[in-house]
Amino acid sequence: PRGHSVPLSGPRHELPERGRPVRVRGIEAVLDQMRRKTMKAGFEFNVMVVGQSGLGKSTLVNTLFKSRVSRKSCSGVHQEKIPKTVRIHQVSHMIEEKGVKMKLTVVDTPGFGDHINNNNCWEPIVSYVNEQYERYLREELNVTRKPRIPDTRVHCCVYFLPPTGHRLRSIDVEFMKHLGSIVSIVPVIAKADTLTLDERLDFKHRIRQDLVANGIQVYPQKQYDEDPEERLLNSSIRECIPFAVVGTDREHQVNGHKVLGRKTKWGIIEVENIAHCEFSHLRDLLIRSVLRLAPLCLCGTGLCTLPVPAD
Repeated sequence: PRGHSVPLSGPRHELPERGRPVRVRGIEAVLDQMRRKTMKAGFEFNVMVVGQSGLGKSTLVNTLFKSRVSRKSCSGVHQEKIPKTVRIHQVSHMIEEKGVKMKLTVVDTPGFGDHINNNNCWEPIVSYVNEQYERYLREELNVTRKPRIPDTRVHCCVYFLPPTGHRLRSIDVEFMKHLGSIVSIVPVIAKADTLTLDERLDFKHRIRQDLVANGIQVYPQKQYDEDPEERLLNSSIRECIPFAVVGTDREHQVNGHKVLGRKTKWGIIEVENIAHCEFSHLRDLLIRSVLRLAPLCLCGTGLCTLPVPAD
């Protein structure tokens, strides 16, 4: 009848209270579909290794990913001349584990710090990193954007410090100052087995002092400590930085088990034994870095770079 409201058919839906999350059906199915699609296609992780020659960069990279993915391993060249200027070399390798594919690209920088005059030797590296950002941005802004934009941006830079046992050199300070604002840096002490445990602890303490004194931020930065669990984990990581690492691709028998290690006349230095070196900490940090990329890739934003310090 006129003047009377007609009740709607079907069950009555009550509005949720303000501030309570709304559960929408179908979202989980979409997320699962996106997750399966991304895991099938895989994602990309680009790591740059920087340091002077002879610090075991290629060996450590091969040890980290348990594959011969370094530039020297892929080229088969064991002896090479030191380049007159800093060069950029890329080697890509597809890694698959439990159905998850990852395209690993190792960006090597031969010639860095290998000369008498190393003034501004970081400039080619800075130019390369910025060029990859600009290239990706151009693809993002393109009207006819590709379904999957190749990501060549540097997600992480592992910087190798020589085991001098003193302090940071001027070249180390200048490099990390220039690169720290555009890419996440993870400093490591190369060939840490050349130092005693006391020397190693003292060297690490001095390096942390130099980082603070020069305002150098390394990964993970403090502005990403919003989550309580992340804050605790990041704090423990910062107390270990720089990681004292040893690299090797040889296995040895220890107590009936095969372990990666370096054999000396005093015994075997086990690479994955925390009591011997901090290789495991470095590997876990890089794995966390890779996992940070996954949710961003799932969102389809393509913003798959690790956090860098804000200006």
